[in-house]
Amino acid sequence: MKVLIVDDDFTSRLLLQSFLSRYGECHIAVNGKEAVEAVRAARDAGERYDLICMDIMMPEMDGQVALRTIREEEAAAGIFSRGVKIFMTTALTDVKDVIGAFQGLCDSYLMKPIDLNKLLDDIKGFGLLN
Repeated sequence: MKVLIVDDDFTSRLLLQSFLSRYGECHIAVNGKEAVEAVRAARDAGERYDLICMDIMMPEMDGQVALRTIREEEAAAGIFSRGVKIFMTTALTDVKDVIGAFQGLCDSYLMKPIDLNKLLDDIKGFGLLN
């Protein structure tokens, strides 16, 4: 499994990287702009991410905008149906953020602090791990 962890908070990135590196290769981005660039670079190299764990509130480009951008580019490339699984992560509790994430076509929404058992269940539920 190839994972992109996108979060501007060092501790959150470290936690996810420490946990997810047991299951595959992990790359890091510190904002939505870097995430979009990483997804484009992987696609241009004929590779792809299997999972993106992305925070909503970040500088330069927030997670909601990055999510929509990635999904729009997948649709334009004709790969949306087999695109990357995107799990939004946030400490925000506003229902508008949850609705916005699902309208942007995220696959899962996880509240911080991340429940690693829930994360693993979601990963398995989407068939990313056996």
